[in-house]
Amino acid sequence: MKKPSNSAIDWSQYRLPAEWEKHEGTWLAWPHNEATWPGLLDQVQETYLEIIRALIPGERVYLCANNCESSSQIGERVRRAGLESPNLKIVQIPTDDAWLRDSGPIFMLHRNHGKPARVAHDFTFNGWGQKYTPWDADDRVPLGACPMTETPFETHDFVLEGGSIDTDGQGTLLTTEACLLNPNRNPKFNRPQIEEKLRHWLGVRQIIWLSDGLEGDDTDGHVDDLTRFLAPGVVSTVVEPDTKDVNHAPLAENLERLRHARDANGKPLKVIEMPMPPRADGPHHRNPASHANFYIGNAAVLVPVFHSPTDQVVLQQLQPFFPDRQVVGIDCRALVGGLGAIHCITQQMPAILA
Repeated sequence: MKKPSNSAIDWSQYRLPAEWEKHEGTWLAWPHNEATWPGLLDQVQETYLEIIRALIPGERVYLCANNCESSSQIGERVRRAGLESPNLKIVQIPTDDAWLRDSGPIFMLHRNHGKPARVAHDFTFNGWGQKYTPWDADDRVPLGACPMTETPFETHDFVLEGGSIDTDGQGTLLTTEACLLNPNRNPKFNRPQIEEKLRHWLGVRQIIWLSDGLEGDDTDGHVDDLTRFLAPGVVSTVVEPDTKDVNHAPLAENLERLRHARDANGKPLKVIEMPMPPRADGPHHRNPASHANFYIGNAAVLVPVFHSPTDQVVLQQLQPFFPDRQVVGIDCRALVGGLGAIHCITQQMPAILA
């Protein structure tokens, strides 16, 4: 087990930036765990290549490989796909699985461009409440990624996954009770204590608590499948109109909470309702398929699509909020069979601006 570090970082000087702020790069881990994607791994790897293709025109991609042999094999796949680029860097950081949103570092920026300008959190990762083993390598990803990018970091004896939070970069945080208050994460802490830690570590002033997540979501309700900031004061949240669908009630509850919520500046939110794709079952159980699991890159917004009537609706819905980026649909029918999509596998590293 990692020990909490004795860091000198003054967290009051840092903030958690919004995803749409400029990135230096995006972190990914090459998918290799057959148990996560039974019968789908080859298709998932092809999906990764399409994600990399969409990202590298706008930013560097750090792609984690388990060892030298894996690095060589991935490099060959990249060459065959015509993706060789100065913006793609294959690095050797072992992983148990590919969900870097949850196992990777969470990067912060200095509020006033002080030194160091960028730092990171190394929160504990415990396999989403000890559901899957092993998770030791995943828990150590920040110990490799942060020194590699000369990013000072602090290790915390506190479980927090990147997919469980979303921010406007201006002091407002979205999360869910189903995940952060789950006793399989931090049983020693109650809600006020968890809020205190989030405010201290992430530099937020207002925490908006949603209720529950999607059926099939093994993360216990990560917010990145539910509700996402599109801009300061604007959120998109998934809704399920079919009252017979088990997702209908929790998503309606989340929508109602958002309609009554206020951001860190005391202003109400503009709430955009995003349709859910039709139900699809995968190799494990119902897939937690959601268009909300998109990723905002420097040059493109990558949106999960599922060969669904809702695909074009969502792409057209998002484009006005990102006029300087291309909104790209990525076929995630295979990827979501592993119970996650694009946001779950990516972790942004914000750029240090002068």
